[in-house]
Amino acid sequence: MPDPNAGLPPRYLRTPEAARFLGLSGRTLEKHRTYGTGPRYSKIGGRVVYAVDDLQAWVSRGEKRSTSDNTGDTVLPAKRHAAISPAYSGEKRS
Repeated sequence: MPDPNAGLPPRYLRTPEAARFLGLSGRTLEKHRTYGTGPRYSKIGGRVVYAVDDLQAWVSRGEKRSTSDNTGDTVLPAKRHAAISPAYSGEKRS
């Protein structure tokens, strides 16, 4: 069956719309963006936009079949993680 969206431009959502799409609060999505744990985004002028495909890919990273499923991918919580950025490790740089 052919894709009905073939040939159409990608759909972009602003932060409030993207948060509703994901079932998150807008503030939680902003925190994910700040900490680098969220979906890919683009800035157009001063606006942050998310491609629907990127939102769906981010959600897919967290898919599990059971609590013991170890796929290697995970969606991290919206907080600082030292493994993502040394700036968040709490160590002073010289």
